[in-house]
Amino acid sequence: MNASVCISVSSLRAHKRRFAGTFLAVLLGVAFLAGTLVMGDTLRASFDTMFGNATSGTDAVVRSAGTITTPGESQGVRQPVDTGLVSAVEKAPGVAAAEPDIQGAGQLVGANGKPIGGQGPPTLAGNWIDDPELNSYQLAEGRAPSKSGEVVVNRGAAEKGDLRIGDTTTLRTPDPVKVTIVGLATFGGEDGMAQVTYTGMTRSDAEKYLTAKPGEAASILVRAGPGTGQQELVDALTPVLPKGVEAITGQELAAENTDMISGQFLTLFTTFLLVFSGVALLVATFSIHNTFAIVVAQRTRENALLRALGASRRQVTASTLVEASVVAVVASAAGLAGGIGIAAGLQALFPAIGFPFPEGDLVISGLSMILPLAVGIVVCLGSALLPAVRAGRTAPLAALRETAVDQSGASRTRAVVGSALAALAVAVTLTGVIVSPSLWLAGSGAILALAAFVVLGPVASTTAVRVLGSPLDKLRGVTGGLARRNALRSPKRTAATASALMIGVAVVSLFTVFGASLKATMDQTVSRSFAGDVAVSTPSFGAGGSGLSPRLAPAIAERPEVDTAVGLGRGVAEVDGEGRALTVTDPVALERTFDLGDVQGSMRDLGDDGIAITGSEADKLGLKTGDTAQLAFTDGKKQTFTVRAVYGRSELAGDYVITRDAWAPHRTQDSDTLVAVTFKDGVSAADGKAAVEKIATAYGNPEVQTRDEYAQSSAGGIDMMLTLVYALLALAVLIALLGIANTLTLAVHERTRELGLLRAVGQTRAQLRAMVRWESVLVAAFGTVGGLALGGFLGWVLVKASDGASDSAFAFAMPPFQLIVVALVGVAAGALAGLRPARRAARLDVLRAIATE
Repeated sequence: MNASVCISVSSLRAHKRRFAGTFLAVLLGVAFLAGTLVMGDTLRASFDTMFGNATSGTDAVVRSAGTITTPGESQGVRQPVDTGLVSAVEKAPGVAAAEPDIQGAGQLVGANGKPIGGQGPPTLAGNWIDDPELNSYQLAEGRAPSKSGEVVVNRGAAEKGDLRIGDTTTLRTPDPVKVTIVGLATFGGEDGMAQVTYTGMTRSDAEKYLTAKPGEAASILVRAGPGTGQQELVDALTPVLPKGVEAITGQELAAENTDMISGQFLTLFTTFLLVFSGVALLVATFSIHNTFAIVVAQRTRENALLRALGASRRQVTASTLVEASVVAVVASAAGLAGGIGIAAGLQALFPAIGFPFPEGDLVISGLSMILPLAVGIVVCLGSALLPAVRAGRTAPLAALRETAVDQSGASRTRAVVGSALAALAVAVTLTGVIVSPSLWLAGSGAILALAAFVVLGPVASTTAVRVLGSPLDKLRGVTGGLARRNALRSPKRTAATASALMIGVAVVSLFTVFGASLKATMDQTVSRSFAGDVAVSTPSFGAGGSGLSPRLAPAIAERPEVDTAVGLGRGVAEVDGEGRALTVTDPVALERTFDLGDVQGSMRDLGDDGIAITGSEADKLGLKTGDTAQLAFTDGKKQTFTVRAVYGRSELAGDYVITRDAWAPHRTQDSDTLVAVTFKDGVSAADGKAAVEKIATAYGNPEVQTRDEYAQSSAGGIDMMLTLVYALLALAVLIALLGIANTLTLAVHERTRELGLLRAVGQTRAQLRAMVRWESVLVAAFGTVGGLALGGFLGWVLVKASDGASDSAFAFAMPPFQLIVVALVGVAAGALAGLRPARRAARLDVLRAIATE
């Protein structure tokens, strides 16, 4: 084994350049993985510290015990508690202070007239708590609000909106409220909690604008007296609390807040990045395997001589694996350092892109270092294993052969196995998306399809390269013909080199197709369901924004240009024990403005005890018109509703519709998510939109859009997602290009004598460079075409599987322009990868090249 190590180390010293691409592929993959893990650990620790600091003075929290959680949302809606409980809480043993905590949605408008935040994280408003130990926010500048209209805002929101102490602006609650900023606050020592915005009002203003009626609060914050522990305080509070109200410790509250961030945002964010780390490492696997396969092929005579001199198969195999181990360990260790650098860079970059990274040192845990190191070593050794075994099987007589160039083609066994895998992939996929809709079956079919593409690569490469390279004979003459024949020389090598790029392009194409399909789905939904002329909405998603004032729709309806204006509010209730979202609206106006499909019964007769539901929900619950259903609301009250209408479509109208009168007794902070407007006959689109915009200005200036504009803005988040996806996938494509460049560099090395002979018979340096570049382009074109085909198929699978697993109808769309751009980028990247090998080939000395054995 010592001899194997010596041979491996000598070989690495003599041929360092051979493994440059492998080294970089492992380094980049490990760096991305390590950076993701370090960043996740750092964010979790930072948020732990921030929430711990923010709630350090709160020893107990009194709140409603029950929540109602609707599908697709992780946070439930709680019933408010009576602020009258404060006096009873203050009398409990061990209580030093108690303050009601009123919370609601409130979105500040910046100095430029645009709302601050709202793109995901919540925009909060509440009463400013005078007790500094109970208040999660600490006054950093100015003073606390003392009269109506005065507010304190978190410093991060003020900076983002270019607001200062003394400025007057608008707070959407959702009714617009004129407020004057008298103070700036921090949260846990930070300017804000990520992109969450906060506005602190007087208690009377908070009750007026954020609650359904005075005397309600989200919770009551309690501070313990000296010598009283948090659990002891909770035990003392529990006997004085009414049924349905609970007390939890401040530590439990901090843990819940941390879990809310870590369990939702951070887990989703880091999982998203880890998926792309996996893609990058998968691409690296192909590049590494190809490098070792070529190196082993080039060393056929060398390994045969070792075997002839007495080396065993195990020793030859071990020497190759030792080389792989050295590359793996060194590259993975360098990748760890790179990962720490990536995390530090992101820590500095996040504030610049509007996501404040909580201050603090990087947290580097053992797992964040050991896991990427282990993954890098395993990927590298696993990729080199088959070539190493192949090296050990080299016969001693191979030393007598003249050439070591791998000219193997695709075997019949490979063709049969690949075809069988492809057939199985199609069968499983079609079963998962058509026969019995299942994301698991569809995903299994997609994995089988990927395996089939990889196995069939060498089989398809010969035909594909001939077809793709046929124009080169006419365009580039002999140079193009030689490039095509070089790419055809080893189908296995061409396929393996192209496979890395194929996977990168396939994932890019998959997300491009899925993104276009989501946009088409949104277009289809709006076109099919929304019969209005304009939509009034707030540009927010997730928990952000404050919604629209319920008074906006009636105000718009009074305009002479408007025929119908209907606002869609949102409520929650439990139906048959399950949390469900309710659409709160005028059902008559809803039916006139939205296409509800076939309606059984009447939307006009809902009143304050009637409900309309979709046909799919009616079937699930076994209900029909005239039946009754019991709804349980967050205020603890239950009410029996009669099903007075069953309608067909739910895309924009929701699955359950009740009137505002029915919702009024149970509502908290009232708001609309959308106002749909239909103009009277003869009113032009421009005149009608201008009239609506004039009214909207007085209600916080929400956005007024045509139907097409509304559909486009609703899909705006998709473009943001695709931009991030493309940026992350650039790493995988970069690794694939390193693989192509490395393969060509090794090919130039093994063809040294051949290239010298070409130069000797008259080929110019420019022609030689062009030949190598065009070979690179052909390999990249093969990988790009395969990736587009695979990505398009997987995109179709994902769309159809989502369609089968969802109540909404998904539309499939192939965006030709975007896919053409992907194809051109893939081919251009191939040309770029061939530049360095081409230059190196052109610099060869003719006489030395001819003399090379």
